[in-house]
Amino acid sequence: MQLRRWQYEAVEAALTKYETEHPHFLCLATPGAGKTFMASRIAKELMDSGKIDLVFCFSPSVNVATSFQASIESQLKCKLDGLLGSKGRSLTYQSMPSQDLSFWSLLSQYKTLVIFDEIHHCAGDNLDNANVWGQKIIQHIQGEADYTLALSGTPWRSDKVPIALSSYCVGGVIQCDYSYGLERAIQDGVCRIPKIIAVDNDEITLLSGDERERYSSFAELLKQSKCTYQQLLDSSDLITYMIKITAKKINEVRKRQPNSGALVVAATVDHAIKIAEIIKRDTGDSARVVTYLHDGAQDTIRDFREANDKWIVSVGMISEGTDIPRLKVCCHLTRVKTELYFRQVLGRILRSTGVEKDEGFLFIPAEPNLVEYAERVVENIPDANTIAIEQMTGSITTSDNSIQVLTLPEIENDPKPIVNVNFSTELFPDDKGVDLSALTTPTLAETYDTSVGLFGRFKQEIINFAIQDIAFNR
Repeated sequence: MQLRRWQYEAVEAALTKYETEHPHFLCLATPGAGKTFMASRIAKELMDSGKIDLVFCFSPSVNVATSFQASIESQLKCKLDGLLGSKGRSLTYQSMPSQDLSFWSLLSQYKTLVIFDEIHHCAGDNLDNANVWGQKIIQHIQGEADYTLALSGTPWRSDKVPIALSSYCVGGVIQCDYSYGLERAIQDGVCRIPKIIAVDNDEITLLSGDERERYSSFAELLKQSKCTYQQLLDSSDLITYMIKITAKKINEVRKRQPNSGALVVAATVDHAIKIAEIIKRDTGDSARVVTYLHDGAQDTIRDFREANDKWIVSVGMISEGTDIPRLKVCCHLTRVKTELYFRQVLGRILRSTGVEKDEGFLFIPAEPNLVEYAERVVENIPDANTIAIEQMTGSITTSDNSIQVLTLPEIENDPKPIVNVNFSTELFPDDKGVDLSALTTPTLAETYDTSVGLFGRFKQEIINFAIQDIAFNR
């Protein structure tokens, strides 16, 4: 497998910096660009030149760690499983706290390269402001490893804490040693053009007890009422509509590329199962479901990568770093509303398979934060600086009834409370790269009896992002 032009440039830039006795290199490359292969080639070059003896790689999930291991083993022609005769290990960030001193001492006993995939999960430039993973880097890796290589497609943190090992310019802008953005990746044919469709409703009726209130958009509803985003996501009517338009698009795409797949990102395990049932009921297609509660989830993901079936539904297991190039359509129904996660989900449908003028399609509810993130993604892409706002047909009814309401930030401090019937840690499975240190202790909030009726007429509106303050209160 040959290096792409950007990968060759990044490898050369990293090796050049290492030769000048600067041991750290940060590469920013858009999701889907091929960071894993580029990093593996850097490891090969350093190993072949005798500059390193061992390679250690840390990633945000088991799936990504396994992919990294396979890629580096292919380049080095040796094992990276930590067993006798291997040349290192590929681990998750979650495994860092469980490593003992005998493991960390390897960094001082041997010449080592340590690779950090999606380094933004590791926070802190000192022990006082670092999260658990950042602390381990400061304590055991920084100053001990001969070389460090950090990778990210989204190099920022909403909590404003510095990313581990990183340098910042005045104004808080991170300094990257090499950058490969989405615009260039599309021009090079490495990534698809993103097409984002936001579903909204312009005639909304909110029923709360005997009271009836009307709203003209999801944005207005969520801002001015007690209705939570989770309530919208739980609505069978909203799910059905989102699946309907996603199914229509994947069927269109499969006429041109028959093996194309669709991903639905769900909020909880129960939510994922409900979505899969609706897919089966309304389309006749079976959907694979992968969550931390499902046995063999990683095997299911690997099987789906090579299969021909349409649908896979996931809770946090197919986000950053998961390589399934045949995914071309995605339905965003997760309650996580950070820009970091939005871009990671979008990245799952951007990896090109070589088709000219290829496109990836993302369907989202028109929640204000998500639409703002979509604007920022597409505003710098030539000839693609539009998204579509699709007004729903039919109606939606949601209610919390006797549901217990728990307050929990949706990663990186979301002030909206989350309504969840069966609250558990399913949003944060062990193999998902989520910074648990950013979370606060859940507290009980008042329950209320609210139902939402949304009535709208179908229409589609193309919005040019040169127009400011469109359709949303800011």
